Parts: sequence; structure tokens; C-alpha cells
Amino acid sequence: MIFNKKLNNNVKINNIANIQTKYLFIIRLSKMSKKNFISIVIPYHKKKPFFKETLQSINKQSYKNFEVIIIYDDIDKSELIYVKKILKNYKFKKKLLINNKTIGAGLSRNKGIKNSKGDFIAFCDADDLWNKNKLKTQLEYMNKEKLFFSHSNYFVIDSNSKKIGKLKVSKNINYKQLIKSCDIGLSTVMVTKSFLKNNLFSSLKTKEDYLLWLKSIKYLKTFKSINKELVYWRYLKNSLSSSNIQKLNDAFRLYRNHLNFSFLFSIFCVFRLSFYALIKKITVYSKF
Repeated sequence: MIFNKKLNNNVKINNIANIQTKYLFIIRLSKMSKKNFISIVIPYHKKKPFFKETLQSINKQSYKNFEVIIIYDDIDKSELIYVKKILKNYKFKKKLLINNKTIGAGLSRNKGIKNSKGDFIAFCDADDLWNKNKLKTQLEYMNKEKLFFSHSNYFVIDSNSKKIGKLKVSKNINYKQLIKSCDIGLSTVMVTKSFLKNNLFSSLKTKEDYLLWLKSIKYLKTFKSINKELVYWRYLKNSLSSSNIQKLNDAFRLYRNHLNFSFLFSIFCVFRLSFYALIKKITVYSKF
């Protein structure tokens, strides 16, 4: 009887040990799956004609360990039903955040970042497209080079998704270069979430991404780029980013209010930025 009791106790102990081992293994697997998890943050504001194609390009990614966070940023909820319907077609992990009022792309991205679970944050506009190996290529590059921030070359496309230009960025960009001209396409950018804890977007209507890049490069000293066209950036003539008055106004506010430049130097920087933007437009669009 005593022997049987000891035997039963040993069996129970072994069963408990097996259960604990299995539990620890499951926890380890869970942690492994979360490693290199990417959160894709997409603000949405009146992009119905292009949104489906954007999601298709994300769904085709060769790297699958990601979530998509859509921030519906429009007081007008007429396109919300469409967004919900489109999202149901995809099996990838997703979240839909709905703003009560229009707060702008920058603050919407901040909201997405705060609700993300990824180790990395990849930004994408709701009308841009990605190469199928975009995430895979960028993640491998960042891990290999131990980078907080990366970006790439990109194609420019029109409203019909036809290529109309190509931008090749410098391999390394420093602050002096960036303050003159912003060649970083937002939808090409991927950054570690840890870096974004103290670096978020401003409330500027345009140039909100440019301001974040300028603040970030002061800390990181240089941005390394991937010499591949990983993104198709869509140029729309009627978009907010194409409004010259809005861009000039926001550029001045960026230099004067956020970077604390003098009034005259801020004016000079606005003209310099506009000049380089014009040169870039001529050279980029002349390739197609």
C-alpha cells in the first residue's frame, strides 16, 4: 500500500512537471511569435477609390507576422461602412480605431502607435502600395544593421496606379541634408516602437512627418536607406499634400514654431525647401 501511494505521488508529480513544461513551451512559442512583430499604421480620410488596392498590397506581403491598424479620421462617417466591409475580406490581424472628429494624419498615427503591439512600426498612407517583399526586406536590413529607423527608394504613381516617376534616396542622410530637402517617403518608413516612445507626430496638417524625421535624425545622427523601390507613392493633384499654400504655411510653422528658427531664417528655409522640391519634381518625373 505504501509503495502504491508513493508510486501514485510520483505519477502525479510527473504529470504536473509535464504540464508545467508544456506551459513554458507554449509561453516561449508565444514570445517567439511576438518577436519581430510589425504594426502597420494607416490613417484613413476619404481614400475610398484606392483603399482596397492598398490593403491588397499589404495582404500579399511575404512576411506575415504583422497587424494592421486603421484609424478612421473623418467626422463624416459615410465611408466607414465601406472600410469595415473591405477589412472583413482579410484574415490578417487588424484593428479599426474611429476618431470622433477629424484630428489629422499625424495625431491619428500617434493614436495607432499607442494601440499597437508591434516591436516595429511601419507607416503606410491609405492610397499607397507596397512591394510584396517590403516588410521582409526592411526587417532583415534593420536587424542586420541594428537600426532604429529605415526607409527606401520609391516609385511615384498616378491615380490609375501608373508609374510616373522614381525617387532614389541617398544611402545615408544626415541633418544638414534633411533640413534642405525631405526625400523620405512616409510609406517607406519603418521604425522600432521603442524609439517612438518619446518621438511622435505633431498636429501640423502637412509636414508632420518631416518634422518627426528632423527631430529623430538629431538623435540618430544619420538615416540609412535601402537601395530598392519598396513602395509606390501615389501623387494626387487634389490631395492635401499637393496644396501649395498649406505646405508653405506648415513649412514656416515647422521652422519657426517647432525648430525655433528666427523669422528671417525660417523664411529662407521655406524658400530653400520649395526650391529643392521643384528640382526633385523635375528630375523624378522626367524618368518616365
